[in-house]
Amino acid sequence: MLEAQEIMQILPHRYPMLMVDRVLTLTPGQSAVGVKNVSVNEAIFQGHFPNNPIFPGVLQIEALAQTGAVVLLSLPENAGKTAFLGGVSKAKFRHMVRPGDVLRLEVSLDKVADGIGRGKGKAYVGEDLACAAELVFALQ
Repeated sequence: MLEAQEIMQILPHRYPMLMVDRVLTLTPGQSAVGVKNVSVNEAIFQGHFPNNPIFPGVLQIEALAQTGAVVLLSLPENAGKTAFLGGVSKAKFRHMVRPGDVLRLEVSLDKVADGIGRGKGKAYVGEDLACAAELVFALQ
């Protein structure tokens, strides 16, 4: 398990853009399960439907991408590099994410070669699938 301080040693993101609070399981180069605690105190809720706060889908994708970046950057040969989101396809949003929800982020990589990673991500609230997408990462 990785706590916030350990995640910040891997990812360059910081508040308010760090979207992974904890990594529950990690197999470097293959997969990870992370957690994003959605808080009503997040600045996004001041303007994103203030009377009906919903965590934006684009931030759900960002949380999945950051989880995938942890998978890539935890490989010893990628230490110190940056993983950029290179593409998103087949994104679908199925369940609203609201303040107080715990977003479980599951990412698995299908292929990693020549500085490019490809994989799939799914975000859940409880057992409900909130979103899913195919992701491409570029390492520099």
